[in-house]
Amino acid sequence: MTFLDKLNQRIAQTGSNLCVGLDVRAENAEESTKRWILDVIAQTAPFAAAFKPNSAYFEALGWRGVKMLEEILREIPKEIPVVLDVKRGDIGETQGYYAKACFDVMNVDAVTLNAYMGRDTLEPFLKYTDKGLYLLGVTSNPGAKDIELQKTGDRQVYELVAEMTKGHPQAGLVVGLTNAAPDVLDHIPDVPLLIPGLGAQGGDLAALKGSGRKAPLLVNVSRGVLYQNDDQTFATRAERWMRQIQQALG
Repeated sequence: MTFLDKLNQRIAQTGSNLCVGLDVRAENAEESTKRWILDVIAQTAPFAAAFKPNSAYFEALGWRGVKMLEEILREIPKEIPVVLDVKRGDIGETQGYYAKACFDVMNVDAVTLNAYMGRDTLEPFLKYTDKGLYLLGVTSNPGAKDIELQKTGDRQVYELVAEMTKGHPQAGLVVGLTNAAPDVLDHIPDVPLLIPGLGAQGGDLAALKGSGRKAPLLVNVSRGVLYQNDDQTFATRAERWMRQIQQALG
């Protein structure tokens, strides 16, 4: 089963486009931290179309954090796709080892990639034809205007990145909700989208209304599920975001 098969199946089963981001701000990689993360996963799983652990938060805890990430990945229910947020982008053999780490060692379903060193940097990942790739298109940070939204000839830089998805059915784009204006969506192909920026970053779901896209969308919420000071459970927060996303997408 390919990543897209698994994702489409999950969305159909749950009616959810919510991607729960595991941006875990932990001070250590002790067993109590692992149990906390597994509790987040268990509570939010019924409402999650996918999980997206961000590798940086685990790497910052040293080898124990990376070990914990591997252990947590094995505990995520097999029917739920996992997108590993690593934003890798390197040349030649080095990128091949990044691909091996993500797909052979971590055994995730998809990754985020930085394509700004060129098309050849994607090739080691594209060899895994059943796995998914999300290229950084228009990210959710203010600095998107520094490069991604700059003009080059009659197009913007993100459009050049979007072209790299052609011919690769498992390749999609990261499009930040804070910058996903209708004209941005109009200038990228109908490929799978990973959409951060909802919740703490202030993204507006209205940007997605009426887009008419058929490829699957994942709308990521991290802090809005994990770290809201509202006395609600992780499950309640996840369900609330799932419903809001459903309403926005119609």
